[in-house]
Amino acid sequence: MKLKIMILFSILLMGFSSQACDICGCGVGSYYMGILPEFNKRFIGLRYQYNSLQSHLGPQGERTALTEDEKFHIAELWGAFQIGTRFRVMAFLPYNFNSREAVGMDEKTSKSGLGDIAVMGYYKVFESTHQTSNNRLFAHSLWAGAGVKLPTGKYDVTERDISNTDQPNNFQLGTGSTDFTANLAYDARLMDLGMNVNASYKINTTNSDDYLYGNKFTGNMLFYYKFLLNEKLRIAPNAGVRYENAAKDLASGQFDVAQSGGYMTSAILGAEVNVGKVSFGANWQAPINQNLGNHRVEAGNRVMTHVSFSF
Repeated sequence: MKLKIMILFSILLMGFSSQACDICGCGVGSYYMGILPEFNKRFIGLRYQYNSLQSHLGPQGERTALTEDEKFHIAELWGAFQIGTRFRVMAFLPYNFNSREAVGMDEKTSKSGLGDIAVMGYYKVFESTHQTSNNRLFAHSLWAGAGVKLPTGKYDVTERDISNTDQPNNFQLGTGSTDFTANLAYDARLMDLGMNVNASYKINTTNSDDYLYGNKFTGNMLFYYKFLLNEKLRIAPNAGVRYENAAKDLASGQFDVAQSGGYMTSAILGAEVNVGKVSFGANWQAPINQNLGNHRVEAGNRVMTHVSFSF
Protein backbone atom coordinates (compact mmCIF):
# COMPACT_ATOMS: atom_id res chain seq x y z
CA MET A 1 0.00 0.00 0.00
CA LYS A 2 2.77 2.42 0.95
CA LEU A 3 4.63 1.59 -2.26
CA LYS A 4 1.53 2.54 -4.24
CA ILE A 5 1.26 5.81 -2.34
CA MET A 6 4.91 6.63 -3.10
CA ILE A 7 4.39 5.88 -6.79
CA LEU A 8 1.31 8.12 -6.80
CA PHE A 9 3.32 10.84 -5.04
CA SER A 10 6.02 10.67 -7.74
CA ILE A 11 3.44 10.79 -10.53
CA LEU A 12 1.82 13.84 -8.97
CA LEU A 13 5.17 15.61 -8.77
CA MET A 14 5.95 14.88 -12.41
CA GLY A 15 2.46 15.93 -13.46
CA PHE A 16 2.68 19.21 -11.59
CA SER A 17 6.09 19.93 -13.11
CA SER A 18 4.67 19.70 -16.59
CA GLN A 19 2.05 22.30 -15.73
CA ALA A 20 2.71 26.02 -15.55
CA CYS A 21 2.47 28.99 -13.25
CA ASP A 22 3.28 32.65 -13.00
CA ILE A 23 6.60 33.43 -11.33
CA CYS A 24 7.38 36.69 -9.63
CA GLY A 25 8.87 37.93 -6.42
CA CYS A 26 5.93 39.98 -5.21
CA GLY A 27 2.81 39.24 -3.21
CA VAL A 28 1.28 37.31 -6.10
CA GLY A 29 4.12 34.79 -6.20
CA SER A 30 4.22 31.18 -5.03
CA TYR A 31 4.36 30.08 -1.38
CA TYR A 32 7.65 28.55 -0.27
CA MET A 33 7.39 25.98 2.52
CA GLY A 34 10.79 24.39 3.09
CA ILE A 35 11.49 22.56 6.35
CA LEU A 36 8.84 23.30 8.97
CA PRO A 37 9.83 24.14 12.57
CA GLU A 38 9.59 21.16 14.90
CA PHE A 39 6.32 21.20 16.84
CA ASN A 40 3.86 18.76 18.40
CA LYS A 41 0.60 20.72 18.57
CA ARG A 42 1.00 24.24 17.18
CA PHE A 43 3.45 27.01 16.39
CA ILE A 44 3.34 30.67 15.45
CA GLY A 45 6.13 32.75 13.99
CA LEU A 46 7.40 35.51 11.77
CA ARG A 47 9.08 35.12 8.40
CA TYR A 48 10.93 37.68 6.31
CA GLN A 49 11.52 37.23 2.58
CA TYR A 50 13.46 39.36 0.13
CA ASN A 51 13.06 38.90 -3.63
CA SER A 52 14.15 40.98 -6.60
CA LEU A 53 13.35 41.19 -10.32
CA GLN A 54 14.54 43.00 -13.40
CA SER A 55 11.73 43.55 -15.89
CA HIS A 56 11.45 45.11 -19.35
CA LEU A 57 14.78 43.62 -20.42
CA GLY A 58 15.80 43.64 -24.09
CA PRO A 59 15.03 40.76 -26.49
CA GLN A 60 18.27 39.00 -25.51
CA GLY A 61 17.84 39.65 -21.79
CA GLU A 62 20.01 42.78 -21.77
CA ARG A 63 19.34 45.90 -19.71
CA THR A 64 17.89 48.83 -21.65
CA ALA A 65 16.67 52.35 -20.91
CA LEU A 66 13.23 50.84 -20.14
CA THR A 67 14.52 48.25 -17.66
CA GLU A 68 13.01 48.39 -14.17
CA ASP A 69 14.54 47.07 -10.94
CA GLU A 70 11.88 45.72 -8.59
CA LYS A 71 12.44 44.70 -4.97
CA PHE A 72 9.97 42.91 -2.71
CA HIS A 73 10.24 42.68 1.08
CA ILE A 74 7.64 40.44 2.71
CA ALA A 75 7.05 40.26 6.47
CA GLU A 76 4.78 37.33 7.18
CA LEU A 77 2.96 36.02 10.22
CA TRP A 78 2.57 32.26 9.86
CA GLY A 79 1.54 29.36 12.02
CA ALA A 80 0.18 25.82 12.20
CA PHE A 81 -2.27 23.97 14.43
CA GLN A 82 -2.37 20.20 14.81
CA ILE A 83 -5.85 18.62 15.14
CA GLY A 84 -5.50 15.14 16.58
CA THR A 85 -2.86 13.01 14.89
CA ARG A 86 -4.07 13.27 11.29
CA PHE A 87 -4.94 16.89 10.54
CA ARG A 88 -2.97 20.12 10.35
CA VAL A 89 -4.07 23.66 9.49
CA MET A 90 -1.61 26.34 8.36
CA ALA A 91 -2.13 30.06 7.78
CA PHE A 92 -0.06 32.86 6.23
CA LEU A 93 -0.65 36.58 6.72
CA PRO A 94 1.85 38.64 4.68
CA TYR A 95 2.61 42.36 4.70
CA ASN A 96 4.42 43.54 1.58
CA PHE A 97 6.89 46.35 0.92
CA ASN A 98 7.44 46.80 -2.83
CA SER A 99 9.79 49.23 -4.55
CA ARG A 100 10.50 49.85 -8.23
CA GLU A 101 13.12 51.97 -9.97
CA ALA A 102 12.97 52.82 -13.67
CA VAL A 103 16.66 53.56 -14.13
CA GLY A 104 16.45 55.13 -17.58
CA MET A 105 13.78 57.58 -16.45
CA ASP A 106 15.21 58.17 -12.96
CA GLU A 107 11.81 57.28 -11.50
CA LYS A 108 11.16 55.49 -8.21
CA THR A 109 7.88 54.01 -6.98
CA SER A 110 6.99 52.22 -3.76
CA LYS A 111 3.93 50.71 -2.14
CA SER A 112 3.21 48.72 0.98
CA GLY A 113 0.26 46.98 2.53
CA LEU A 114 -1.41 43.73 3.49
CA GLY A 115 -0.88 40.88 1.05
CA ASP A 116 -3.14 37.93 0.22
CA ILE A 117 -3.95 35.75 3.23
CA ALA A 118 -3.71 31.99 2.65
CA VAL A 119 -5.07 29.05 4.68
CA MET A 120 -4.11 25.42 4.03
CA GLY A 121 -5.35 22.15 5.48
CA TYR A 122 -3.24 18.97 5.50
CA TYR A 123 -4.10 15.31 6.07
CA LYS A 124 -1.42 12.82 7.15
CA VAL A 125 -1.56 10.01 4.61
CA PHE A 126 0.93 7.90 6.55
CA GLU A 127 3.74 8.05 9.08
CA SER A 128 5.94 5.11 9.99
CA THR A 129 9.13 4.33 11.86
CA HIS A 130 11.13 1.12 11.77
CA GLN A 131 14.65 -0.25 12.10
CA THR A 132 16.68 -1.25 9.08
CA SER A 133 18.55 -4.52 8.78
CA ASN A 134 21.64 -2.91 10.30
CA ASN A 135 19.64 -1.51 13.25
CA ARG A 136 19.41 2.06 11.99
CA LEU A 137 16.20 4.03 12.57
CA PHE A 138 14.24 5.03 9.45
CA ALA A 139 11.18 7.30 9.62
CA HIS A 140 9.06 8.87 6.89
CA SER A 141 5.72 10.60 6.46
CA LEU A 142 3.49 11.97 3.72
CA TRP A 143 1.00 14.83 4.09
CA ALA A 144 -1.50 15.91 1.42
CA GLY A 145 -3.68 18.99 1.52
CA ALA A 146 -5.51 21.85 -0.12
CA GLY A 147 -5.82 25.55 0.56
CA VAL A 148 -7.41 28.84 -0.40
CA LYS A 149 -5.85 32.28 -0.95
CA LEU A 150 -8.10 35.26 -0.32
CA PRO A 151 -7.95 38.61 -2.20
CA THR A 152 -7.02 40.65 0.88
CA GLY A 153 -4.06 42.39 -0.80
CA LYS A 154 -4.79 45.49 -2.86
CA TYR A 155 -4.81 44.98 -6.62
CA ASP A 156 -4.17 48.29 -8.45
CA VAL A 157 -5.80 48.34 -11.89
CA THR A 158 -3.77 51.44 -12.86
CA GLU A 159 -0.58 49.34 -12.78
CA ARG A 160 -1.63 47.70 -16.04
CA ASP A 161 -2.12 49.30 -19.45
CA ILE A 162 -5.00 47.22 -20.85
CA SER A 163 -3.89 48.03 -24.41
CA ASN A 164 -0.38 46.63 -23.81
CA THR A 165 -0.25 42.83 -23.64
CA ASP A 166 3.57 42.94 -23.42
CA GLN A 167 3.50 44.53 -19.95
CA PRO A 168 4.23 42.34 -16.88
CA ASN A 169 1.85 42.68 -13.96
CA ASN A 170 4.11 41.81 -11.04
CA PHE A 171 4.13 45.04 -9.03
CA GLN A 172 1.02 44.27 -6.98
CA LEU A 173 0.28 43.64 -3.32
CA GLY A 174 -2.21 40.89 -4.26
CA THR A 175 -3.85 39.19 -7.21
CA GLY A 176 -7.37 40.51 -6.61
CA SER A 177 -8.69 36.96 -6.99
CA THR A 178 -9.61 33.98 -4.85
CA ASP A 179 -7.18 31.17 -5.65
CA PHE A 180 -6.74 27.54 -4.60
CA THR A 181 -3.78 25.26 -3.87
CA ALA A 182 -3.06 21.53 -3.84
CA ASN A 183 -0.12 20.54 -1.65
CA LEU A 184 2.09 17.57 -0.85
CA ALA A 185 4.81 17.27 1.80
CA TYR A 186 7.07 14.24 2.21
CA ASP A 187 9.84 13.79 4.76
CA ALA A 188 12.21 10.81 5.10
CA ARG A 189 14.97 10.43 7.67
CA LEU A 190 17.59 7.74 8.26
CA MET A 191 18.93 8.42 11.76
CA ASP A 192 19.93 12.10 11.57
CA LEU A 193 20.19 12.38 7.76
CA GLY A 194 16.96 13.45 6.09
CA MET A 195 15.25 14.52 2.89
CA ASN A 196 12.31 16.94 2.71
CA VAL A 197 10.14 17.37 -0.42
CA ASN A 198 7.34 19.92 -0.89
CA ALA A 199 5.13 20.47 -3.92
CA SER A 200 2.38 23.07 -4.35
CA TYR A 201 0.14 23.71 -7.34
CA LYS A 202 -1.85 26.95 -7.30
CA ILE A 203 -5.01 27.36 -9.38
CA ASN A 204 -5.92 31.00 -10.00
CA THR A 205 -9.22 32.60 -10.94
CA THR A 206 -9.90 35.73 -13.00
CA ASN A 207 -10.05 38.95 -10.98
CA SER A 208 -12.40 41.93 -11.42
CA ASP A 209 -9.91 43.52 -13.84
CA ASP A 210 -10.47 40.53 -16.16
CA TYR A 211 -6.87 39.48 -15.54
CA LEU A 212 -5.89 35.87 -14.89
CA TYR A 213 -2.51 35.07 -13.37
CA GLY A 214 -1.14 31.78 -14.68
CA ASN A 215 -1.48 28.72 -12.47
CA LYS A 216 1.58 28.21 -10.28
CA PHE A 217 3.78 25.25 -9.41
CA THR A 218 6.52 25.33 -6.79
CA GLY A 219 8.54 22.29 -5.75
CA ASN A 220 11.62 21.92 -3.60
CA MET A 221 13.81 19.09 -2.38
CA LEU A 222 16.10 19.64 0.60
CA PHE A 223 18.64 17.37 2.25
CA TYR A 224 19.48 18.02 5.89
CA TYR A 225 21.47 16.62 8.80
CA LYS A 226 20.45 17.12 12.42
CA PHE A 227 23.22 17.75 14.93
CA LEU A 228 22.07 17.28 18.53
CA LEU A 229 24.42 19.45 20.58
CA ASN A 230 22.63 18.95 23.90
CA GLU A 231 19.16 18.04 25.19
CA LYS A 232 17.58 21.27 23.88
CA LEU A 233 19.82 22.49 21.07
CA ARG A 234 19.60 21.08 17.53
CA ILE A 235 21.16 22.49 14.38
CA ALA A 236 20.14 21.22 10.93
CA PRO A 237 22.09 22.61 7.98
CA ASN A 238 20.31 21.93 4.69
CA ALA A 239 20.87 22.24 0.97
CA GLY A 240 18.77 21.49 -2.07
CA VAL A 241 16.99 22.75 -5.11
CA ARG A 242 13.76 24.63 -5.88
CA TYR A 243 11.90 24.44 -9.18
CA GLU A 244 9.17 26.79 -10.45
CA ASN A 245 7.22 26.58 -13.69
CA ALA A 246 4.85 29.18 -15.12
CA ALA A 247 2.16 29.64 -17.72
CA LYS A 248 1.58 33.05 -19.23
CA ASP A 249 -0.96 35.36 -17.65
CA LEU A 250 -4.16 36.00 -19.55
CA ALA A 251 -5.41 39.57 -20.06
CA SER A 252 -8.95 40.53 -21.05
CA GLY A 253 -9.87 36.86 -21.05
CA GLN A 254 -7.98 36.04 -24.25
CA PHE A 255 -4.57 37.70 -24.68
CA ASP A 256 -1.35 36.10 -23.43
CA VAL A 257 0.88 38.55 -21.55
CA ALA A 258 4.26 38.28 -23.29
CA GLN A 259 6.43 39.17 -20.29
CA SER A 260 5.01 36.46 -18.02
CA GLY A 261 5.40 32.72 -17.56
CA GLY A 262 8.54 30.61 -17.81
CA TYR A 263 10.57 28.50 -15.45
CA MET A 264 13.36 28.83 -12.90
CA THR A 265 15.58 26.44 -10.95
CA SER A 266 17.34 27.71 -7.83
CA ALA A 267 19.96 26.27 -5.48
CA ILE A 268 19.12 26.51 -1.77
CA LEU A 269 21.53 26.68 1.17
CA GLY A 270 20.32 27.20 4.73
CA ALA A 271 20.15 26.09 8.34
CA GLU A 272 17.45 25.47 10.96
CA VAL A 273 18.10 25.81 14.69
CA ASN A 274 15.84 24.50 17.45
CA VAL A 275 16.33 25.62 21.07
CA GLY A 276 13.62 24.11 23.24
CA LYS A 277 10.33 25.55 21.97
CA VAL A 278 12.01 28.23 19.87
CA SER A 279 13.05 27.64 16.25
CA PHE A 280 14.79 29.99 13.88
CA GLY A 281 16.44 29.61 10.52
CA ALA A 282 17.50 31.18 7.27
CA ASN A 283 18.17 30.20 3.70
CA TRP A 284 19.65 31.72 0.57
CA GLN A 285 18.30 30.86 -2.89
CA ALA A 286 20.32 31.54 -6.03
CA PRO A 287 18.91 31.02 -9.57
CA ILE A 288 20.98 28.55 -11.58
CA ASN A 289 18.73 28.32 -14.65
CA GLN A 290 15.82 30.53 -15.68
CA ASN A 291 13.72 31.70 -18.59
CA LEU A 292 11.06 34.12 -17.40
CA GLY A 293 8.86 36.15 -19.73
CA ASN A 294 10.80 35.00 -22.81
CA HIS A 295 14.02 36.28 -21.18
CA ARG A 296 12.44 39.72 -20.69
CA VAL A 297 12.30 39.21 -16.90
CA GLU A 298 15.14 38.05 -14.66
CA ALA A 299 14.94 37.04 -11.01
CA GLY A 300 17.75 37.70 -8.55
CA ASN A 301 18.85 35.97 -5.37
CA ARG A 302 16.33 35.41 -2.59
CA VAL A 303 16.73 35.42 1.18
CA MET A 304 14.33 34.07 3.80
CA THR A 305 14.59 34.08 7.61
CA HIS A 306 12.13 33.04 10.32
CA VAL A 307 11.65 32.70 14.06
CA SER A 308 8.88 30.46 15.40
CA PHE A 309 7.52 29.44 18.80
CA SER A 310 5.82 26.10 19.51
CA PHE A 311 3.22 25.87 22.29
